[in-house]
Amino acid sequence: MFKRIALMVTLVVLAAFTFAPGSVRAEGQKIGVINIQKVLVESSAGMKAKGVFEKRMKELEKKFNGKKEGLVALQQEIEKKSSAWSADKKGEKVRELQKKQRELQVESEDAQMELKQLQDKELAPILKMLQTVVNSYGQKNGYTLIMDSKVGVVYASDGVDVSEQVKKELDKRIK
Repeated sequence: MFKRIALMVTLVVLAAFTFAPGSVRAEGQKIGVINIQKVLVESSAGMKAKGVFEKRMKELEKKFNGKKEGLVALQQEIEKKSSAWSADKKGEKVRELQKKQRELQVESEDAQMELKQLQDKELAPILKMLQTVVNSYGQKNGYTLIMDSKVGVVYASDGVDVSEQVKKELDKRIK
């Protein structure tokens, strides 16, 4: 989600530079880059959000591991005993296995959607504050442009990377 937004912002800024010749001069412009992914992962708020997400993911994995073990046990039972069962009994067990596999698939898709929503919910306030921090930092430090280093930047020297400073500012504001 955020990568799409960052890409769109980058493209709009690049379009402004491209289609408005003469409105921005290269000399005297201060440009910075930020690794937004790094800031999110290393900031205290980002680590907290990651912890919430990973906790829920482990809970779901534990739940699904038990169900998968049940499916494996049923499949092994069918393989071992099918020759002794009647055709009806064998068909009943195979249908039971298929039904449980479909149920597990649906539950797995629901869990993936739940995790995506949880991730979005946890990251939304951080991303909103990050935008405010980047705007404030850029204005305060005289930057003309700050871009995400992972979206559209082919090269940037270490001197223009403001990720660490922005991360520190974000940590201050979110506490």
